[in-house]
Amino acid sequence: MAEVKPEDMVHHMPMDQLQGFEYCIDSNPSWGEGIALGFQHYILALGTAVMIPTMLVQLMGGNDHDKAKVVQTLLFVTGIKTLLQTLFGTRLPTIMGGSYAYVVPILSIIRDPSLAQIADGHTRFLQTMRAIQGSLIVSSSIQIILGYSQLWAICSRFFSPLGMVPVVTLVGLGLFERGFPVVGKCVEIGLPMLILFVALSQYLKHVNVRHVPVLERFSLLMCIALVWVYAHILTASGAYKHTALVTQINCRTDLANLISSSQWISIPYPLQWGAPTFSADHAFGMMAAVVVSLIETTGAFKAAARLASATPPPAYVLSRGIGWQGIGTLLDGLFGTGTGSTVSVENVGLLGSTRVGSRRVIQISAGFMIFFSMLGKFGALFASIPFTIFAAIYCVMFGIVAAVGLSFMQFTNMNSMRNLFIIGVSLFLGLSIPEYFSRYSMSSQQGPAHTKAGWFNDYINTIFSSPPTVALFVAVLLDNTLDVRDAARDRGMPWWARFRTFRGDSRNEEFYTLPFNLNRFFPPS
Repeated sequence: MAEVKPEDMVHHMPMDQLQGFEYCIDSNPSWGEGIALGFQHYILALGTAVMIPTMLVQLMGGNDHDKAKVVQTLLFVTGIKTLLQTLFGTRLPTIMGGSYAYVVPILSIIRDPSLAQIADGHTRFLQTMRAIQGSLIVSSSIQIILGYSQLWAICSRFFSPLGMVPVVTLVGLGLFERGFPVVGKCVEIGLPMLILFVALSQYLKHVNVRHVPVLERFSLLMCIALVWVYAHILTASGAYKHTALVTQINCRTDLANLISSSQWISIPYPLQWGAPTFSADHAFGMMAAVVVSLIETTGAFKAAARLASATPPPAYVLSRGIGWQGIGTLLDGLFGTGTGSTVSVENVGLLGSTRVGSRRVIQISAGFMIFFSMLGKFGALFASIPFTIFAAIYCVMFGIVAAVGLSFMQFTNMNSMRNLFIIGVSLFLGLSIPEYFSRYSMSSQQGPAHTKAGWFNDYINTIFSSPPTVALFVAVLLDNTLDVRDAARDRGMPWWARFRTFRGDSRNEEFYTLPFNLNRFFPPS
């Protein structure tokens, strides 16, 4: 066997910015292409915007009309939050959608005896929604204070590239239950969608029309349209007439009842459900979800910066973004979306799939959300896409985000046993502990923490049900206490140091400076 010469070896040097992107954070495609890409992001964001209300509204006592109105409200507020975040927050191309982290404390509110005993379903729905609104309004103060006081910037100084590996990775991998387990509920729709999307977006990505790689850029829209028509043909032909109810819910295209329940024109407005009600127990429980969504958003911001071909957001910018996330959660409480705010992970993955990390595309997508949420019937048409189709896309998008987390290992020494221990333990516990909490809750109809103090139960069950949150606690604790004195280079700190302050790298000003010359009034630190 011939000896390998050193010059023949491929050396992959660590790169501050991910290469190979057609459009990065501050470069823009043509208006026509940008509108099409923005509409694609809007369609992808519909999955979570429909799934969360579908899961919760019926339990709250609401009917199909209430569900349609909550979906409209969630999309409307998502558009506003996204515009605020991309203009004045981190300025990263991120969609600020609904969060599953709030499900545990919201279920606790739904089961509150004072609300559960209300006989009339619609009255119970309104009273429960008002209680959720009050909790969100109070708990949003956590993110607002941590963000605008720069306390989160101080906390983030304990983060290293090594500590961020498991956090960002589990922002993607931690959502595995929303991937193939859902695809398997209607495999005849989900599996073709998954195979077709991978084939068009990856194997045929070099097919160009007028020098535009249309299959790489717009494969998601094409695949959804094709499989949606295929699913409708199966439904219309009676393929699911005699199947189990679970199969029909996941496969049929005519069971969402969103179109018939929506008004032609409806503009959501603050306090549309009535005056919020406030309870200390509910608010304290909701604060745990706010902390979880803050940590998940931090990881998603790191991934979005990489997939927008930008440098990592400085601590000041990261904290500013968390402050605006808190404003978003406050808007959720005022409008009554039924959940709190976080970065849409699937849309972060789409940045990588299309190789377009443009901020303008996301702002156009926010415009679509606001527009179609006011035109109820048209928005409901797109929102009636079977969730199985979205789950197939999630298999790819969440995987891309997880891989971005693993890419942070290039800045660390992975020949160090210390680093291998920290990453391995934090990844394993980040998956294992939430899985224990999930299985316990499913079998016992309550979380492992079930004391007489409801707010304490919500705190423990919410925090330890989040893979990125568990991974952050374990990784940051180990990384800052285990043989830390001589491990700065192994942890990747020399590379990280340039991006800890706004003026540490000249590119920060290009990517993260506020528009309209607002930095004169809010000088970065």
